[in-house]
Amino acid sequence: MDTYMLNSNEKIGMSGRPEKMYDADFQSALKYLVSDEISLSSSLLFAFSDVTRPELQEFARIWQTLPADKRRRVSLAMMELAEERIEADFTRIFRYLLDDEDAQVRVNAINGLWEVEDTALIRLFIGALRSDPDAQVRAAAAEALGRFLLLAETKRIPAADGDEIQTALLAAIRSGAEDQLVVRRAIESLAYLGDETVRNIVATAYANDDPKMRATAIFAMGRSADPYWKRIVAQELFSPDPQIRFEAARAIGELEFQAAVPRLIELADDPDREVSSAAITSLGQIGGKEARRALIALIEGPDEVTREIAQDALDELEFASGSNLLLVDIGLESAEEALLAEELEDDEAEFDDADDESRDLLDNGDLRPRRKR
Repeated sequence: MDTYMLNSNEKIGMSGRPEKMYDADFQSALKYLVSDEISLSSSLLFAFSDVTRPELQEFARIWQTLPADKRRRVSLAMMELAEERIEADFTRIFRYLLDDEDAQVRVNAINGLWEVEDTALIRLFIGALRSDPDAQVRAAAAEALGRFLLLAETKRIPAADGDEIQTALLAAIRSGAEDQLVVRRAIESLAYLGDETVRNIVATAYANDDPKMRATAIFAMGRSADPYWKRIVAQELFSPDPQIRFEAARAIGELEFQAAVPRLIELADDPDREVSSAAITSLGQIGGKEARRALIALIEGPDEVTREIAQDALDELEFASGSNLLLVDIGLESAEEALLAEELEDDEAEFDDADDESRDLLDNGDLRPRRKR
């Protein structure tokens, strides 16, 4: 978002809406949209929050006259404000924007509906996954369907909805002609199931030569929370590819693998900032005395960003433990994990040379991490 900026200095009043720099009622906000003004304040956007049906009709009439670039910027600004401020509700507008002519606006609309649990969206997202002409939109739809699949798995929506989503995601994965980004998002969403079919799909993705597909596989391994994947994910903590290390560091926390704590402590100092952040966060998810000591040391360190991440991780660790002090060491979960811990030590020695080479490449700027999954 280059030109249209949110004003982060505005304050929220008792009504829950921001104190306005100027009168930004609904009609004034509509007029502002069609003007040549280029700045978007949060007070302006709040005028479009929780619109009535008649207001939505007026909004649609004005919206259709706006150029595509402006529609992209406004919809993105709404999406970002909705993420930042819980009281900002653009649900009706985002539903309307699902049919916008511009693909990026449709992507913004899908992402803007991220927290809406209305099952009517399932059919809309499945329709987008199956027939939208733009791969980015189909990928966003596949990702959004994962949230509803999780709701079905946790019995918060009917199982039949989950079955319908699974069918649509499997069709995208198996089509043979679908864009790789869409396939990757579908695999990541399907990972919530963790059954044998999904295991096979994830294993196939992991065997792929493309590093992005392998990264998706590792992401899916963590999301599945399936202990079956612990060994593979732990080994990838030593990968020379920062994108793979990042996904492995994140996934190992979701798998809560105690034997990986020593390697995560090392990765807390990884030259790639996102790898180190993921490792610190996972230390908080896994817990134990060793992880707690490492987090406290990071909190007392010189780097402000690291201190903040470590503090959040420590808060999560202690909340999960049910006490501000851990009285016992969690230890390894099983004899199998003890064996895996020994294998990790062997892997560390094997990967030392490759890891040093990766650090050198990062220092030289020759190897860049890729974070847009």
